[in-house]
Amino acid sequence: MIPLYSIYCEITGANGKTGRMNPNAVLAVDRSRSVQIEFLAAVNSGLAWQFKPELAKIDVHPGELATAYFVATNNTDEAIIGNAVPSVAPNEASIYFNKTECFCFTEQMLKPGESRRMPVRFIVDSAMPKNITVLTLAYTFYRNQTSTSALKAGKRS
Repeated sequence: MIPLYSIYCEITGANGKTGRMNPNAVLAVDRSRSVQIEFLAAVNSGLAWQFKPELAKIDVHPGELATAYFVATNNTDEAIIGNAVPSVAPNEASIYFNKTECFCFTEQMLKPGESRRMPVRFIVDSAMPKNITVLTLAYTFYRNQTSTSALKAGKRS
């Protein structure tokens, strides 16, 4: 049931799921307005990492490609694999927020004490209703217990 719910969320934007866009797509930029993108970062209690956005917010024009960076640091003495789960608010705007590149698409392995600067590249669709002027992009990092256990057992490099 979870895969079906995930597909439903991707199509409808429910539960803050965002779109994924071809990075080579060309869209018209709407310079007549701007949208403020706020960034939030959290770490699940089972993961001893620090995680934060480099900037708290940026302004973008709908249709233009934008890049924001987040930084994760592993504060332990062991290699750990984590996954980031994104969400967008308000929920009705999530279908207009399209990522072309995101660290949330793949597992992230950080060695003991390692820090990594990770980009998210996105486009706010110019078809987004004009009454939406602020979006919040939030990520929560979770420890991927299965992959981390396989790493410790020497089954991953």
